[in-house]
Amino acid sequence: MSPPTARFIPKDPDFAARCRASFGRQAAMRLIGARLERIEPGLTEVALAFRDDLTQQKGFVHGGIIGMIADSACGYAAYSLMPATSSLVTVEYKINILAPARGSLLARGEVMRPGRTLSVTRAEVYDQHGVHVASMQQTVMMLADTPDTPDPSG
Repeated sequence: MSPPTARFIPKDPDFAARCRASFGRQAAMRLIGARLERIEPGLTEVALAFRDDLTQQKGFVHGGIIGMIADSACGYAAYSLMPATSSLVTVEYKINILAPARGSLLARGEVMRPGRTLSVTRAEVYDQHGVHVASMQQTVMMLADTPDTPDPSG
């Protein structure tokens, strides 16, 4: 049994708008049709409608796609607690795929432990039938005083 989600106080009162704007700039999320459905301090949900072009050879949603939405759910959960002047990068993650992903998916990302520079997060991914498809644990690194916008130098 997992402990109840800790309630966090964001450093930026406008965290939700900042996270939504950042998510909107992710071309990879647009490519697969993922949506940021829920954002609270330390918790987000990313939804993905089923599409045939996101499947592997047996017709299940590809593991790489599952990892993409879990990574974003975790990252935005952590980003929701960071200062407005920061950005972040994923340092590492481990994902366990527990069952074939059939149909639309929902990835719920939560902060397990926020840190000054490194934060540890987790995600659970479920399909439209309520099947627990995957679990992820991730570490993200905050980039202080680094805008969450494209690097103009390329």
